[in-house]
Parts: sequence; structure tokens; C-alpha cells
Amino acid sequence: MSKKILIVDDEPNIIVPLEFLMEQNNYEVKVAENGEQALDFISTFGPDLILLDIMLPGIDGYEVCQKIRKNPKFKHIKIVFLSAMARTIDIAKGMGLAADDYITKPFSNSYVVERVGELLKEEK
Repeated sequence: MSKKILIVDDEPNIIVPLEFLMEQNNYEVKVAENGEQALDFISTFGPDLILLDIMLPGIDGYEVCQKIRKNPKFKHIKIVFLSAMARTIDIAKGMGLAADDYITKPFSNSYVVERVGELLKEEK
């Protein structure tokens, strides 16, 4: 059974290549364009890993991460922030919310694929 990845971003220029690359690496992919939609998909789709932007319409990525981490049912989900917020304080806040990684934009697509593979391997 392939691993499931939820991409949460509101920028098509980020979503399209990531979705393509994840599917090429045999992951089942779903896309959410805002925090509310992401929280709905977490319950219905059951992702193994979430690629999560911080600056989203409505509920931001930090709040999405907090809600996931507060729910024991979702403690197994890996969370990787993908954000243009590259200040040390932003990264510290993301990691402080128990994210598994924080990758700043612009990023190398191959690096994201590599990190996703590493994080999902740890799970076995």
C-alpha cells in the first residue's frame, strides 16, 4: 500500500510540481488549498505525511499543525513545513510545534522528495 501525502498550499506554482513529483514516487496525493480543507482531509484521507505551508487563507499552517498534534489519533502523521518564512524565529516556532522538518522556499524539489522519503522510511 502506498503512503499518502497531503499537500497544503495555496500557490499553484508550488502545488503542481510537488503533486507531480510525489505521484512519480508512488505516493497517493491529495491537495488542500487552505487550513480548513486540510483539517477535513486529515480525517477523511488519513495522510502519512503533510507538506504544510504556513501562510494560508483562514487557519494558518501553525494552527493546523497545533490541531494535528493535539489529537492523539494523528500523532503518527509526519509534518513538514514548506514556507517562505525563513527567519530563525519562524523556523523555531514551527519546530517548537513538533513539526518533523522545516524547509524554506524557494526549495529544491529533489530535496523535498528526499526528505519525504527519509521521514516515511523511519515510520516502518
